[in-house]
Amino acid sequence: MEVHSVKAVHSKSIRYTFYFIGLICFGLGVAFSVKVKYLGLHPWDVLNVALFDHFGLSIGTWSIIVGFVLIGISLLVSKKYVNIGTFLNALLIGPIMDLFLWSGILPDASNTWTDYLLLLVGISLTGLGGGLYVSGGVGAGPRDGFMLSMSERFRLSVVKARIMVELIVLAIGFLLGGPVFWVTFIYTLLLSPIFQFSLKFFTRLRSRLEGSY
Repeated sequence: MEVHSVKAVHSKSIRYTFYFIGLICFGLGVAFSVKVKYLGLHPWDVLNVALFDHFGLSIGTWSIIVGFVLIGISLLVSKKYVNIGTFLNALLIGPIMDLFLWSGILPDASNTWTDYLLLLVGISLTGLGGGLYVSGGVGAGPRDGFMLSMSERFRLSVVKARIMVELIVLAIGFLLGGPVFWVTFIYTLLLSPIFQFSLKFFTRLRSRLEGSY
């Protein structure tokens, strides 16, 4: 019993380490992308930046507010997609992103070709961080939980639900004057392969680390 308990603690510590490091990488990646937002952002970030431009506060604060609105809707539709990881995601990614933006350590946009490198770094870190925190198995983020809830509620495939939700979010962000440009429309295409590779890699790594105990 004692060995089993120690192993469970070991496994839990690995999962939460993956989860929190993943959140940090994800927040840093979004911060990099926001620095060159004139090239375009992911639909959810377009919305957060638009809300910030209109109402103040901070981009990260709006990420928290939007996240909790989505959690509330998901709880009404299907509670199974909301857990401790969902709340932690909603609470932490925004402040992590704000911290990097406020720290002054990230380079500003130069309106040259180097901005595309910054954007590539941002997308890569976001995909890496997303795969890392999901591989921890602590829980889906509020946006993914909301998308899964909508998929179940309206009997849509996950892909169709994601496309519909992100198009609606993009439209709202665009109408509010958010930074929509050509990168916005290929963001998911760039991000998805990195996320999938990261998820598979870190899931295997987590299994090896847990099994090595």
